[in-house]
Amino acid sequence: MTNESRAKNNHGDALSRPTREEAEAAVRVLLRWAGDDPTREGLLETPARVTRAYEEFFSGYLQDPREILARTFSEVDGYDEMIVLKDIRFESYCEHHMVPIIGRAHVAYLPEHRVVGISKLARLVDAFAKRLQIQEKMTAQIADTLNEILQPKGVGVILEAAHQCMSTRGVHKPGVEMVTSRMLGTFRTDPSTRREFLSIVSNSTAYNVPNT
Repeated sequence: MTNESRAKNNHGDALSRPTREEAEAAVRVLLRWAGDDPTREGLLETPARVTRAYEEFFSGYLQDPREILARTFSEVDGYDEMIVLKDIRFESYCEHHMVPIIGRAHVAYLPEHRVVGISKLARLVDAFAKRLQIQEKMTAQIADTLNEILQPKGVGVILEAAHQCMSTRGVHKPGVEMVTSRMLGTFRTDPSTRREFLSIVSNSTAYNVPNT
């Protein structure tokens, strides 16, 4: 089964995908449901455009986050200090309303024996972001995968994001950001490690993790 006919759900199980023609037909149904005419000139190409856009929006289903981190490096000349990649912009989509979640991620780990290329950290964020998500789950997925594959001394992940399900519908509260975090290993047990991480990202976030 090819990537065109195969995706994975959030548990990693393979799912069969509708054909492109079926997807475009579904968009036409939604256009009619919204009250417009999908046969009018301005909407004729909309189903095809929406389908192509969805391929980009939800490309994370075709990626295995663990494979992204598969290539690591052990020759680090004894480097054992914190590695932080901050302000990783991401775009995701609320699984409840399918509207954008736009934010930034701060990802850190304290290596034990191995490190990974920094671009892989950004790709890891995107692999989970480009799916239907809730922010809490995405935060845990990033941290847990990094911890599982690299087996570092600790991992810290903070996500800050604006949810259009709050700003463009429902309570209509623009300018509100949700902040979530997951601290594992020394980031959870050692207050000084946690403080160092928060100090590094302090220019990007006012978030404060309690000493628990």
